[in-house]
Amino acid sequence: MSPQVTLPIELRGTLPVATLPMFHALGVEAFFTTRDGGVSTGEFASLNLGSNGPDDPDHVRENYRRVATAIGSESVQRVRQIHSDVVVHIDALDESSEGDAIITHRVGEAVAMMVADCTPLLLVDPTRHQLAVVHAGWRGLAAGVIEAAVSALDTDTSQLHVAIGPAISGNRYQVGPEVIAASPYFVPHARADVGDRFLLDTRTTAHAILEGLGIAHANVITTTQVTDGGAQFFSDRAARPCGRFALVAKWQS
Repeated sequence: MSPQVTLPIELRGTLPVATLPMFHALGVEAFFTTRDGGVSTGEFASLNLGSNGPDDPDHVRENYRRVATAIGSESVQRVRQIHSDVVVHIDALDESSEGDAIITHRVGEAVAMMVADCTPLLLVDPTRHQLAVVHAGWRGLAAGVIEAAVSALDTDTSQLHVAIGPAISGNRYQVGPEVIAASPYFVPHARADVGDRFLLDTRTTAHAILEGLGIAHANVITTTQVTDGGAQFFSDRAARPCGRFALVAKWQS
């Protein structure tokens, strides 16, 4: 497992966010939103960023406006996420774009991936001035979304810096045998639970994939924060329906 870091919670505008100050020296501003600081109500209280659920669309739009303000961008670029290995470059992104990773080189324009137990990853290539935000659930991990994002960056992997963000812990993520069979990476990161069920750690799985791609152990951090219970970050396993939080990143001006 990579070095674990407890991200500081800082107020950006009206939003308390879990920041990644260790990426500032690389020219990147990035944070994970929390549940707080938005206008959504009920199960989606309050900073829900999931636009495909039953939350009031006006509330979601206002929440995104607040996120854009918090990171200092006119808007937050995103795609329709489909649990795939599809990588979208910012120059090709439009309202119909689908995928689970976005790559950008643009200064000052924020990109985001939404999660609620799946693993969010930030990949930064300071030598070629590229970054990627990645959504990696078990389906995406099995499909090879991390490998696809690294390949699309087309760089020396030893120069990449990575943050593995809040996700459901391996003590809480119970899955069936069909999930474990979906990828050879899952077997070393799963342990038997009740009956034919397993407990899978998607974050250590992600780290193993990164190491296999040649990314230096010292260049990968994993947050101590997890989504277990859904108190600080939305958790699909804790409550359904539920909202989504986001990894948001941009190149600094």
